[in-house]
Amino acid sequence: MKIYSIDDFYKETSSFVNESVDSLLPNGINKEIGHFNVFSLEDLVSKFTKEGVQMSYNRRAYYKISLVRGKNTAEYADKVINIEKNALLFATPKIPYHWIPQDLEQKGYFCIFTDEFLVQTKSGVVLDDLPIFNPGGYPIFQLSDEQAEELNELFKKIHREMSSSYLYKYDLIRNYVMELIHYGQKLQPLTTYNTHNASARVSSLFIELLERQFPIAAPQQKVILRTAKDYANQLSVHINHLNKVLKENTGKTTTEHISNRLVQEAKILLKQTDWNISEIAYSLGFEQLSHFSKFFKKQTNLSPVEVRSS
Repeated sequence: MKIYSIDDFYKETSSFVNESVDSLLPNGINKEIGHFNVFSLEDLVSKFTKEGVQMSYNRRAYYKISLVRGKNTAEYADKVINIEKNALLFATPKIPYHWIPQDLEQKGYFCIFTDEFLVQTKSGVVLDDLPIFNPGGYPIFQLSDEQAEELNELFKKIHREMSSSYLYKYDLIRNYVMELIHYGQKLQPLTTYNTHNASARVSSLFIELLERQFPIAAPQQKVILRTAKDYANQLSVHINHLNKVLKENTGKTTTEHISNRLVQEAKILLKQTDWNISEIAYSLGFEQLSHFSKFFKKQTNLSPVEVRSS
């Protein structure tokens, strides 16, 4: 199954609405760690230039929260959910889905963001630890008109803030996004908070173990667990089993999770500290600067120097 990236989203959306990709990108986001944007469904749908536009059924490489006010259908691998009026949808990279508007009278908002935007050092949470983003669920919640209006006002705040010149607007937006997440979690049945099968538990423990090594607060601090074997040993499971359950539950292998988290932390350290690149490489577990530079270039197509100077 194709992994649908942020770039894919903008290319497809620009084609649908017949506008340039640059016109859809938020101002100043390149100065941020990660990516965030918010859209008005009413504005976007009204600009569609193609008949019968539908989202493709793919696993998306970003998170999405949608307030949908209109008739729609959400299709998952083994379930179809019909929305008659108002709904709040949480989409995660772990669960592919297909969203089909049933009419063009669509209102509401949606925001997209990467895990780097809500990285623990910024938001205080690990996204994949939150019940609402656990695999195996279908986080779509039917809303009353009163609930929909309440959420509509919150999305309007985010939409207005995106256009503001406030220096710390993205910090404020993170708070609004966390409010959306907690709103959704309160809508979940209590049973969903305590239902974990064995593979989901292994995945959760791996994520917890991975995140426990971050953030890197000083150049002398060093990442100890660097390989899939290191994590399998810590969790007392076979490395093949760890890879299998992570792939099933998250769509990523153990090595991909480790690499993504190292790159995420590297970007933060490159942009937010004055440590030299050798110190950053050492703190992330690379004994030689050349090994770190090669790894970073392979993962991002940019050198550490290019990211620092951007």
